Amino acid sequence: MTELAGEPAKLGLGASRAFLIQAILPLGLVAMLAGFALVAPQVVTGANLANILIQASYLVVFAAAQMVVILTRGFDLSLGTTVSAVSVTSALVMTGLAGADGPGTMAALLLGIGMGLLVGLGTGLFNGIAVAWLQVNPFVATLGSLNICLGIATMASDGRPVFNVPDAFSTLVYSGQVLGLPVPILLAGLLLLVLHLLLNHTVFGRGLYLIGSNPRAAAVAGLPSSTYLMLAYVLCSLVAAIGALMLTGRTGSGEPNLGGNLTLESIAAAVIGGVSLRGGIGGAPSCIIGALFVTVLSNGMNLTRVDGYIQMIVLGCVIILAIFLDRLRTLRS
Repeated sequence: MTELAGEPAKLGLGASRAFLIQAILPLGLVAMLAGFALVAPQVVTGANLANILIQASYLVVFAAAQMVVILTRGFDLSLGTTVSAVSVTSALVMTGLAGADGPGTMAALLLGIGMGLLVGLGTGLFNGIAVAWLQVNPFVATLGSLNICLGIATMASDGRPVFNVPDAFSTLVYSGQVLGLPVPILLAGLLLLVLHLLLNHTVFGRGLYLIGSNPRAAAVAGLPSSTYLMLAYVLCSLVAAIGALMLTGRTGSGEPNLGGNLTLESIAAAVIGGVSLRGGIGGAPSCIIGALFVTVLSNGMNLTRVDGYIQMIVLGCVIILAIFLDRLRTLRS
């Protein structure tokens, strides 16, 4: 139930087909790097590779957030605007209480972080109650909260960035290092570890897999499916809120448009990495390779000066590719 997508023993794939499917993404990643390097050699420099890892750490967090609800056969279209609402709210609290680096900075940081997490919690509860208790389709429910969060972020900031976020906050979640590791990479790694343990070594986590793979069996087993489903959306939004705080530290401001394409990119990264849209298949490690793939693609196109509109087209094609790969992984011989 908790195995990652693509395992031949579970999917009944032939050995050669299973190996091919599992090798597609790593080989494609290497080939993509090599192809971009032919046009722009700076793609494979140490500095750029380090930059790719830092950029990917953010997408790993958002892909992990989507993974939690995708496991239950859902998804969260509001993730991008949740990020914007969290960013604006936390920045307003921090700048309102401490300015750039005034007295009481640490208290302001803690209150700002707490308020951002509270916004994430509220969004997750809204989505979870709508999907689990009111039986609203996840597409409709999260589309509604997408607009609500967008409205909150825009009204609270008057549609403008919230500047003068304390430098100490950026150091805390972006520019600092721990044991030589950049903080974003460390935070993403710790978050993935926690999610991995939660999903694979708790009743709640294993329950999510069962709900996604066989809802009827979950009901027969006596699982509180509605409660678990609601908590899945709460967890998704809380993880997204953590990622939003990380991005806010990176930009040094609260941005009402910070979410951008994160919703589509996070779904693409999760599914490409091995999280099945059919539910019940995937895991925290799945998000790493998928996030790296999407990040390398974006980084390479930027360095080779591919037009932004073409990049949007390519991202759409990547999402279709992700769904196709999901079908290959779940295809039984």
